Amino acid sequence: MTDNLTLKVDAFLPLRDVVFDTLRRAILKGELKPGERLMELQLAARLGVSRTPIREAIRMLELEGLAVTVPRRGAQVAKMTEKDMEDVLKIRRALDELAVQLACDKMTDGQLQTLRRALKDFEDSTKSRDVEKVAQADVAFHDAIYQAADNPKLMNLLGNLREQMYRYRVEHLKDEATYPALIAEHQEIYEGFARRDKEALVKAMGEHIVHQESVVKNIIREQE
Repeated sequence: MTDNLTLKVDAFLPLRDVVFDTLRRAILKGELKPGERLMELQLAARLGVSRTPIREAIRMLELEGLAVTVPRRGAQVAKMTEKDMEDVLKIRRALDELAVQLACDKMTDGQLQTLRRALKDFEDSTKSRDVEKVAQADVAFHDAIYQAADNPKLMNLLGNLREQMYRYRVEHLKDEATYPALIAEHQEIYEGFARRDKEALVKAMGEHIVHQESVVKNIIREQE
């Protein structure tokens, strides 16, 4: 188990959320490896907390697909598989294509400017060499589209899916060679909204997801 786990206590968050965030970051950064056991006693001792917030945090990790409970072995860091990734991205593609169609009809000039700023922020973030910052900027770009779609039910579905997507998003963004293509794809999506071209938007968003699937699939194969 990694020695790098450090609990950053936040007075405004429940302890389980702080533990969850600590373990989540460790998994996404590769400090906790796929297949590594998440033993409550060891983690509790390492982080200086009781077993209860550890147990609650592991349940939250399971909901995100970052941990899995194996019979007779207990909880461990989930391995990424092509099947899991494909299942998640198929759903995301369908929902994102729906989101751009709805947003195309409803996006205001102000929301278009918000999307433009998110586009610029993402491009700027790729120069930071901070994968977490790039991931947050990528989320913000897509959130600008989801907000413009103005469909709370769709937002809830996308919010649930986002947690399952985050691991794949981070793996994708660890490869800096993909940044120019991602910037170009975001630009193409923005221009589709600027032209109010629904057909072009659906095509651009679909290709955006397919590109991510291809990159992450190669990463998973390299790790096998």
